[in-house]
Amino acid sequence: MKFLLVLLVCFELSYALETSDKLFECTEIFKQRKSELLVELERIDEQKQALQSLKTATEALLKEKETKLNQQEEEINNKLSEIKTREENTKKMLEKNEKALEELKSIKQDKVSQTFAKMKAASAASVLTDMDAQEAANILQSLKPQIIGKILSKMDAKKASELTQLLSK
Repeated sequence: MKFLLVLLVCFELSYALETSDKLFECTEIFKQRKSELLVELERIDEQKQALQSLKTATEALLKEKETKLNQQEEEINNKLSEIKTREENTKKMLEKNEKALEELKSIKQDKVSQTFAKMKAASAASVLTDMDAQEAANILQSLKPQIIGKILSKMDAKKASELTQLLSK
């Protein structure tokens, strides 16, 4: 029985040694794995720092570009408002010039009308007959009806008829 007991104790000791060896192997594997995980963790931390640096640089670049864009937009808006102001000034000058041109035409027309009004009917009829019909009608419109009648009576009937039709429009 002692033998059995010794055998049992030996068996348990060998089992305990085997278990101890297995525990030692597991501990070694865990230590090795822990060091691998630490290396991997350092690598991930480095990548995280690099990513954070990249993010910061990208945000700074984005802010810089946004600032430039805002400045360019402001410049464009200023130029646009300057162009609008110039356009308005140009329109005003154009209107002013058109009014002056109309005044000049009116003065010119008045002088021509006064000239024809002072002429004898036969002379005025002769000059108007040789002119373009529309121009002659414009001159006649500026004259008094009595003078128009005298001038038309001294003209060729065909030309007088043509001018009368233009005057009636």
